[in-house]
Amino acid sequence: MIIPYPHIPPKIFSVGPLAVRWYGVMYVIGYIVGTTVAKRRVRRGMVPFDEAAVDSLVGYLVVGMLLGARIFYVFIYDPVHYRAAPLDAFAVWHGGLSFHGAALGMALACLVFAKRRHVPFWSVADTVALAAPPGLFFGRLGNFINGELYGRATSVPWAMIFPTDPLRIPRHPSQLYEAVCEGLVLFVVLMWLERRSVRGGWYRQGLIAGTFLVGYGFLRYLIEFTRQPDAQLGFVAGPFSMGQILSSLMIVIGLVVIAVVYRRQSTGATT
Repeated sequence: MIIPYPHIPPKIFSVGPLAVRWYGVMYVIGYIVGTTVAKRRVRRGMVPFDEAAVDSLVGYLVVGMLLGARIFYVFIYDPVHYRAAPLDAFAVWHGGLSFHGAALGMALACLVFAKRRHVPFWSVADTVALAAPPGLFFGRLGNFINGELYGRATSVPWAMIFPTDPLRIPRHPSQLYEAVCEGLVLFVVLMWLERRSVRGGWYRQGLIAGTFLVGYGFLRYLIEFTRQPDAQLGFVAGPFSMGQILSSLMIVIGLVVIAVVYRRQSTGATT
């Protein structure tokens, strides 16, 4: 038994050589929602900068995300190919981006932004961490519509046959698992944690960023058991994928961040 894959055309409409695709629209929606979340946090007095600075921060994040995602993919996920054809590293239109690399790139972007604006790094990181899950949610929906990043073969009742799968076998719709868990569930948890910690007087700058790392890493680690490993890598440590290795590292870093920030005094932020 399978659930029919909803064949949604990736292209919404086109005008001459220009095409509007669902994948791009999903990221635009994610950007709008994420920016709204960040600016709402500004209005609540949670950060020492104004709403206009959020728009500037987005520019830093886009550059950091793209560079980090691509460089990480080239050196971690497919180094053999890019050593043989180094110029292909610039051919981003062929695909090949890493979320873990994007996260690292955005963290560095937050650091640069914080130093240039003379604001605490962790206040910036918390804002980005809270605004990130909506982007993950809509981004994974875009992956689902494209029929990419599908899951492993399975016999679960909700399995789907993806049109881009050359084997045409029932697979986990792992993109939807990630959209719900890493997008919706993680967002709700972070929102609840921030409000609860502020009202309880135990909020610290860095708490949300550290919890994001732990939460995303844990959820991604579990979902990787249903996700098809990268073809060029396969499993890299017994039954574990590269995504699980990197997600485990995220969990450790997140726990360290939370431990470190709780050695500091409360910021006294209010809702």
